[in-house]
Amino acid sequence: MSLNKHVLISRINKLSCFENNPNVAVAVSGGPDSMALVYIVNDWVKNNNGKLSALIFDHGLRENSNEEANEVKIFLKELKIKSHIIKAKKNNLIKRNMAQARINRFNGLINFCLKNNILHLFLGHHFDDNLETYLMRKINGSNLEGLGSMNILLCMERIQIIRPLIETNKSSIINFNKKNKIKFINDPSNEDYSYTRVKIRNFLQNKNYKELARIDFLKIKNQIPAYKKMIWELLIKNITKININKVEINFNRFIKSDNLIIEKHILILLKFFSNKNYQTKSQKIKILIEIMKKPEFKFFNLSGINIKKYEDILVFSQK
Repeated sequence: MSLNKHVLISRINKLSCFENNPNVAVAVSGGPDSMALVYIVNDWVKNNNGKLSALIFDHGLRENSNEEANEVKIFLKELKIKSHIIKAKKNNLIKRNMAQARINRFNGLINFCLKNNILHLFLGHHFDDNLETYLMRKINGSNLEGLGSMNILLCMERIQIIRPLIETNKSSIINFNKKNKIKFINDPSNEDYSYTRVKIRNFLQNKNYKELARIDFLKIKNQIPAYKKMIWELLIKNITKININKVEINFNRFIKSDNLIIEKHILILLKFFSNKNYQTKSQKIKILIEIMKKPEFKFFNLSGINIKKYEDILVFSQK
């Protein structure tokens, strides 16, 4: 999908997830995608009598990272957009790799939003990013839900993460910037082939490979809603009693399911009780399933949630 300002603003409005006079933030790396996004969101915010904060994260991984951050700040000032530079904490710079940099950046952005009562954080991920993420997860053996990659809307740590460009292709974003004379910088890490994502990006330069990956990705993504519906329907059939303190499950029906289904049901039940933001590791759940299948199984605690078996009833409850 090509980038069109009016179409994108319409897409944002259709999300229907904003309060009156919304207070929002846009993560701005200075790349073409985030610069185009903040340019459009700025117009949207003005039309809705809201407030916009452009957040520039100085990851501190390169010697000139501070200069880059200030250059982006100048770009935003020219667009009359208020911005803030967030610096990575020194104790988070030990692992100098792309994965750690993403974690540091995300935590810095989220903490700024929480401290400043900002409920909505816009990110500039586009369709090409999603395709790269899909291939990376496929290589790493991700499950079906993981292969769905990034969605337009996600809630994390009480902040709504919004990716309105997620169906927009990269080339049209660059054309939009040139047409509207929006300045941007190119991240030098995009040329560093020691990163897996950069290697995949180069692989997708071949139009035939990219088209095959696109078809495969969209086919998988279209299957996910039906898959999630099936998971929930099977879980509901197994629930015999539920309240805010505990959930009772028919153990005999539950344990006869495929291990992957059992794992998904356990994840849902853990999330129902837990206020933790991270997801319990799959390996821990697999260990629990092995234990549950033994005749002597009576009790297990996983991520602070008690799991007890009473004859043919399995009870999940908070500690």
